[in-house]
Amino acid sequence: MDGSEGKVLGFKIRGNITKADYKIMVPEVQAIVNKKGSVSVLLDIGQFKGEDVDAWGDHFKMFQDYHRKIDKIAIIGDKTWEKWMTKLAEPVYSKSKFFYPKDIDLTWKWLKE
Repeated sequence: MDGSEGKVLGFKIRGNITKADYKIMVPEVQAIVNKKGSVSVLLDIGQFKGEDVDAWGDHFKMFQDYHRKIDKIAIIGDKTWEKWMTKLAEPVYSKSKFFYPKDIDLTWKWLKE
């Protein structure tokens, strides 16, 4: 996403997440971790529908490999379940926060602090 810089990386997720999506996301996350030691992530899930079953293994592996290397996660959405998804992330990612699409500038600012 535009706004990604330094150790902050943004992804706009549309439709279903597939194995192919992880082949894009994982190397981008790894490159930042290699350079900076950790990463902060923005996930715009306003158009997210679900995750393909064959991508679940990649999802678990990405979580296993990077959950301790993620400093902050910002989730952008406009639905109640998306807000709850952010709450569910708090035990793993203590610095997780939900934002509405209209607050995109505030979202980037929070991640870059």
